Amino acid sequence: MKRDTCLKLSTICLVSLFLVVTGDTRAGTWATLDVPGADFTLVYDIDGSNIVGTYSDASGLHGFLYNGLTWKNIDKPGATDTRALCIDNGIIVGEYSDVSGNYSFLYDGATWEIIDKPGANFTQVFGIDGSNILGAYSDVSGLHGFLYDGATWFTLDKPGADWTDAADIDGGNIVGTFSDASGDHGYLYDGSIWNSLNMSGATGTYALGVSSNNIVGTYFDASGYHGFLYDQSIWIALDKPRANFTLVYGIDGSNIVGAYSDDFGDYHGFVYTVPELSTFFLLGLGAVVLSKRKK
Repeated sequence: MKRDTCLKLSTICLVSLFLVVTGDTRAGTWATLDVPGADFTLVYDIDGSNIVGTYSDASGLHGFLYNGLTWKNIDKPGATDTRALCIDNGIIVGEYSDVSGNYSFLYDGATWEIIDKPGANFTQVFGIDGSNILGAYSDVSGLHGFLYDGATWFTLDKPGADWTDAADIDGGNIVGTFSDASGDHGYLYDGSIWNSLNMSGATGTYALGVSSNNIVGTYFDASGYHGFLYDQSIWIALDKPRANFTLVYGIDGSNIVGAYSDDFGDYHGFVYTVPELSTFFLLGLGAVVLSKRKK
């Protein structure tokens, strides 16, 4: 999802016992984010007051940094388009294209550094946390996730998967997506154990962001695309009111970001803020218990 949408250890795979709250998300607030003059806006990540994403206008596709007051273009010099995908402590990672191909970058506000896995056909960077960079690369054997600490490249392959990518990291927890014969699944990997993440009723689950114990992403079912929030116990479906579909990409604390489509098919970015995550999940659990008592 994260790589395409918008334009688009012994192994223990746990089948979790979980609750799904389909959700009343009125406890939170939805704020639409549209870059002024843009044809569409997609929000990919948030770190404190800093938000990054991508927008399109008549001149092409651009990355942006928004601090709550001002919008700043993130355009790689010489690139035909730029996509800002993740930010951590002012460091931005993403992708750009020029006449010679597609590349991943790290940008510290002054210097652009190409991130390219040695021997790979291509490298896609999705996330950053401190000195750790995550993403996916392709070689003759297929698509693999990776973790790069600035010196060493670590391949992340979910055992038994057709392909694996890595989307985000917080502490020692890595989230991403893998595919096998049964479909696309999210995962949580702590360095030794791989936990599969599957939203109930979904035909595809994509884990894209992690903050503390909370995981966010997007899932697909018969009714379309929806966001989710999962605290490793309870699943909360996140649907922007009156949106055709909702895509969730990132989380920082109680702030969740993504994009939605309106009745005209236009894409808008959003920030969804939950006043108190622990209370939010307890309210969701209470709703499930009450519904069971009524039966």
